[in-house]
Amino acid sequence: MKSILMIGMGRFGSHLCMNLSKLGNEIMIVDQSEEKLEDLLPYVTSAKIGNCTNEKVLESLGISNFDLCIVCIGNNFQSSLEITSLLKDLGAKRVVSKANRDIHAKFLLKNGADQVIFPDRDIAERVAVSLSADEIFDYINLADGYSIYEIAPLSEWIGKSILELDFRARYHMSIIGVKYGNHTQILPSRDYRFKEDEHLIVICHQKEIEQVIRHR
Repeated sequence: MKSILMIGMGRFGSHLCMNLSKLGNEIMIVDQSEEKLEDLLPYVTSAKIGNCTNEKVLESLGISNFDLCIVCIGNNFQSSLEITSLLKDLGAKRVVSKANRDIHAKFLLKNGADQVIFPDRDIAERVAVSLSADEIFDYINLADGYSIYEIAPLSEWIGKSILELDFRARYHMSIIGVKYGNHTQILPSRDYRFKEDEHLIVICHQKEIEQVIRHR
């Protein structure tokens, strides 16, 4: 459980707040709009109306007491940059800021952000991958072309074991889990035999998943 300060409660900030709350975190939210705060009151420990580009407002929050500060402002880059910088100056342990463009991310990282997130771009990438291939049910981008994919097994795999197929050597991907209905098996053994109607959670390079899809 972490103590989290969230600034800017637009659509992304609101959804992130609710999900962080469900995971048991203690959250303070700040926004200039009282209306945006009202719906989130059941999910947070405290809420405050204020303009966080004002250093005195941030000072009153006790920035150094939070494990994490998240700047969710996306439509006003100048405000996001100012708040990010002020948070670091006031002793924030970790600052995560939202960005819409790569050039914004560079400035944020140079001015106090420990991490920059691109929620719109990341969601668009995941949707594009899943819509482009019916065989891919979910997707998480990692780095350097590698990702985690949720895929259906090829028909030629059904009934055969991971060992029989020499799966990792032949397909250059690692199986980290198998989903069947509501059950998930983590790191199946080499003797595991593939079944119909199950999904595999694999980690591999994009070119490898493309080759598997072309085999269908």
